[in-house]
Amino acid sequence: MIVVMRTGADRAEIEAVEAAIREVGLEPYPVVGKERTVIAVVGKDDERARPVVAGLPGVEDLLAVSKPYKLASREHHTDRTVVRVGSVEIGPGAPLAVMAGPCSVESREQLLATARWVKREGATILRGGAYKPRTSPYAFQGLGVEGLKLLAEAREETGLPIVSEIMDPAEVEVFDRYVDMLQIGARNMANFTLLRAVGQSRTPVLLKRGLSSTIDELLMAAEYILSAGNPNVVLCERGIRTFETATRNTLDLNAIPVLHQRTHLPVIVDPSHGTGYRPLVRPMALAGAAVGADGLLIEVHPEPPKAWSDAEQQQSFAEFGEIMDDLRRFEYLRQPTLPSARPANVPPAEIERLRSRIDDIDQRLADLLEERAELAVAVQQSKGAEDHGHDVSRERALIDRATRAEGGVLTTDERGQVFQAIVRVSRAAQRRVAAGPATASGSGKAGA
Repeated sequence: MIVVMRTGADRAEIEAVEAAIREVGLEPYPVVGKERTVIAVVGKDDERARPVVAGLPGVEDLLAVSKPYKLASREHHTDRTVVRVGSVEIGPGAPLAVMAGPCSVESREQLLATARWVKREGATILRGGAYKPRTSPYAFQGLGVEGLKLLAEAREETGLPIVSEIMDPAEVEVFDRYVDMLQIGARNMANFTLLRAVGQSRTPVLLKRGLSSTIDELLMAAEYILSAGNPNVVLCERGIRTFETATRNTLDLNAIPVLHQRTHLPVIVDPSHGTGYRPLVRPMALAGAAVGADGLLIEVHPEPPKAWSDAEQQQSFAEFGEIMDDLRRFEYLRQPTLPSARPANVPPAEIERLRSRIDDIDQRLADLLEERAELAVAVQQSKGAEDHGHDVSRERALIDRATRAEGGVLTTDERGQVFQAIVRVSRAAQRRVAAGPATASGSGKAGA
């Protein structure tokens, strides 16, 4: 049941309602909104509170809650919740939160190198496993407290808040000392003792969906944490176990909009565990952002094939950079969060000079691209309307020359991508002109 207080109800009236609820053996959970306060009544047979609060001053309405998860429901909390992890906000109105780092902390060098890189690329939270629940008792189980200390050191250097998985209720105190967010793994989603223990902490909790759990079961697990007193819960869709064997799990992206309908809690997506296969992480990360996830959880390692756990699904530094580039390109990352520190040996004036030169080169490149497209169109116009203006052998020779060049910052593959794009847009301009004046004029100057 939800007790809706009148607009302007004062503190004394709210406290009187809370006291009446406790008198009948139930627990009140108030949520203070911009205009009014609502109080969730939690406990067995919550309708017992109805007669004792119905006539109290300040009470406007009493609503039955249809869902078994009262505190997690949108009925109790109509506005979506924003959870703060260190300096990072997760939820509506906040930039997409990207949690990135190794599956397991292996060494100081491995962790710090990863932390520096993921921050450079725009990650906002560092993930890393100090304790690892493994199917085999002989597999690497994590560095334990030493791993937590290394994570804290990485936070000190980079400023990135830390999320790490907790497995034992007795370790909540030590985790609270070292990390900014407690992760409940999929295997522990139904560990109710652990859920209550993290609920008694005030450290934010990342709750992963169980391997074979329904959405309602995930929300009931969140209810354990909320009812124990911790309101800072973020849900994570990390794939469920189905009959499909082509991937490690089946990433249930339906869950994100469904959860947004049913709960006020933020929801993130873990495409690493959701697929278990490195090439699939990038497209599913984009898909997760596209369906409205409030964040992503991505595993990154300096050398994925050498990772001590989950090597098949971890991203290399370059692969993670490409994911972040795609997120920016599709405007899922709209603003920076944690600015990178400027190297002490590069004065601001020098950086501005270099940027000015880049601007000049960009303008010259734009002019050259326009000129090249106009020449390509002229070639098309010198031939018959039904003939292709482009010469495939010449195009291949151009790309071969570009990719044969050695040295420099760009790799062979990167140079090839640039010139293939140039050839592609030149062909598009030629086709547009060949299609007739109406098509060409519809997009401005030919070859633009």
